[in-house]
Amino acid sequence: MWSPDRIPRRAALLGLLAVAGCGLTPVYGPNGAGRRLFGKVRPRDPDTYQDFAFNRRLGERLGGEGSDFDLDYRLTVGVVPQAITTDEVTNRYALNGTADFTLTDRTGRVLAQGRVSNFSSYSTTGTTIATLTAEGDARNRLAEMLADQVVTRLLAASGQLPG
Repeated sequence: MWSPDRIPRRAALLGLLAVAGCGLTPVYGPNGAGRRLFGKVRPRDPDTYQDFAFNRRLGERLGGEGSDFDLDYRLTVGVVPQAITTDEVTNRYALNGTADFTLTDRTGRVLAQGRVSNFSSYSTTGTTIATLTAEGDARNRLAEMLADQVVTRLLAASGQLPG
């Protein structure tokens, strides 16, 4: 009896063969394009605690700091009130962020550049300490999300990088 919950083994095998046949390789695999960046990117020195969170996440995703490529970036965060009570009290804020980035080699030649954006939010319904902690956590989450998006863009462009 046929069941929609079970994928026939032949179909799964054919799917795997189709993916393997189209030339897809894991980005961090032995011949993957991500190896061109792993442990070779040096982000600019951080200025704010959001920059520190951004750089930390870059290090987690791209390995330790290297010296082959320089990553310059600029984080911009806007605070937008989201939930306002009838008493004109804002109890939720959104943080809308963008990261403009440029990857260059040691000669200063631009290899990749772009802009990514994302958002995070936090609530202000607790104490002052809870609100400040929630805002800091939301800013860290936003910086990490932006770093993840930059890494994704860099990995997508890494196939055109030298080496």
